[in-house]
Amino acid sequence: MSASNFNTIWEDTIYGTGNHLNKYPFDNVVTFIFRNFPRNKPRNEVKILEIGSGAGNNLWFMAREGFSVTGIDGSKSAIDFAKKRFEEEGLTGEFLVGDFTDLPFEDNTFDIVIDRGAIVCVNLEAGKKAVQEAHRTLVKGGVFFFNPYSQAHTSFSSGKLQGDGKVSDIEHGTLVGVGGLCFYSHRDVLHALPNDKWNTKSLMHKELKEMNIHQTIHAEWEAVVEKI
Repeated sequence: MSASNFNTIWEDTIYGTGNHLNKYPFDNVVTFIFRNFPRNKPRNEVKILEIGSGAGNNLWFMAREGFSVTGIDGSKSAIDFAKKRFEEEGLTGEFLVGDFTDLPFEDNTFDIVIDRGAIVCVNLEAGKKAVQEAHRTLVKGGVFFFNPYSQAHTSFSSGKLQGDGKVSDIEHGTLVGVGGLCFYSHRDVLHALPNDKWNTKSLMHKELKEMNIHQTIHAEWEAVVEKI
């Protein structure tokens, strides 16, 4: 992400201070990969890009499974952590500090592009650009995993909605302390994934309700779409 769009709290007070440097992949990413990687080529020729790759935990799993992996993130601390871990474990991967709304890759480069809750760190307009960049860098028939938070999330209603679509000053829910975020409605998801560019293979809305006194809801979308 660019300096103007990146939620700098992730570098300044999270990754930069050693927090959220996750070591293991998210289960929905593991499921997505095994269901959607192309079977018509060797794994080491399957090129996967994760935008907002953080500490590289998802790409660590993919590299161990033999895929060719690339990660881009706005946080230098996160990228440095991923590079060091890969080097220490003898894994191969490319990691760059950069802007996922203006990807430094050629057209038709990747078989798979993944967004696991990263595009939500920028406003709706920038998020649309990020999805367009995912489309541009995918090969025809390549698959995109889009995983934004939903407006059904408790953190959406506990913050202040800004004019650009981001919510600031989140006070409750699972997303306190990570800065401003975008939460997508069904309409927002469909607007980001126009049907003249994408073939929708799956679109799910997931809600997890914490049955404590607060009964908070964690809600997100999982879209699996194929480049037309």
